[in-house]
Amino acid sequence: RCRATRALPLPRISPVTDMTDTLSQLSARVPRNRQVYESVLETIGWTPLIKLTRVTRGIRTPVYGKAEFFNPGGSVKDRIGRPMIEAFEKDGTLKPGGTIVEGTSGNTGVGLAIAAALKGYRCIFTMPDKMSSEKVRLLKAFGAEVIITPTAVAPDHPDSYTSMAKRIASETPNAVLANQFYNQVNPQAHYDTTGPELWEQTEGRITHFVAGAGTGGTLTGTGRYLKEKNPKVQIVGADPVGSILAEVWRSNGANKPQGAPYKVEGIGQDKIPGTLDLSVIDEYQTVSDRDAFAMARRLTREEG
Repeated sequence: RCRATRALPLPRISPVTDMTDTLSQLSARVPRNRQVYESVLETIGWTPLIKLTRVTRGIRTPVYGKAEFFNPGGSVKDRIGRPMIEAFEKDGTLKPGGTIVEGTSGNTGVGLAIAAALKGYRCIFTMPDKMSSEKVRLLKAFGAEVIITPTAVAPDHPDSYTSMAKRIASETPNAVLANQFYNQVNPQAHYDTTGPELWEQTEGRITHFVAGAGTGGTLTGTGRYLKEKNPKVQIVGADPVGSILAEVWRSNGANKPQGAPYKVEGIGQDKIPGTLDLSVIDEYQTVSDRDAFAMARRLTREEG
């Protein structure tokens, strides 16, 4: 499954071309970041769409990756951090000097922590113990307090990362729970940014949008926007083996299996988030940890 569009022509590079000249040519053809930004928050979004040419050999339709690692926090979750905080500010639930609490696999925490650092809020994040130590160190670098919780517990268990976040938020004065799994600002942020970017970058030629779902905000918000622009665009979910989302979608909600442990971080669920609109999705594909990790390594080594 893929996103189809025309590729931008790039300068042909010969083995003897001076790299400095080549970079100058590329910069002249695709100007980026020429304006001065007031803060790092203004750099979120408008990430590049990059054609994949090596891992897609033999596939007729062009496949592009939306390079969300260009966001300052390194992931698509940067898009929801600032809007959620500003919504709390607007309705008066988050006051100056307040605390933002969230259960996160790491990326949403980073998006919240960047905005909180600039706005002067304290952050407390709960994280399952299967998440990488790099994410924990990064959150702490932004000044957040990180509490590690067990992964292998039911979502409603008191020690689960979501339950613990709720408890901390209720016990902490002047605190808000970001609540990314039920906060409708999450999919709205993707409706407002990710969807329009993809439509413009592909000149309306996009045929499929493929994404994983943790909260489901990316699939839901982006999918809604693209379907409004062209109902024929196919929205495809990618789900880890062990997550329940694909099976619930396939059974139209009739079957709600028990989740099983898996190693992929931040994608899949053992419950249905309130921010995931399954009616937007046209197809779900289930992917094993082994296949996911192998493709991630191929993308790194073959596509850069």
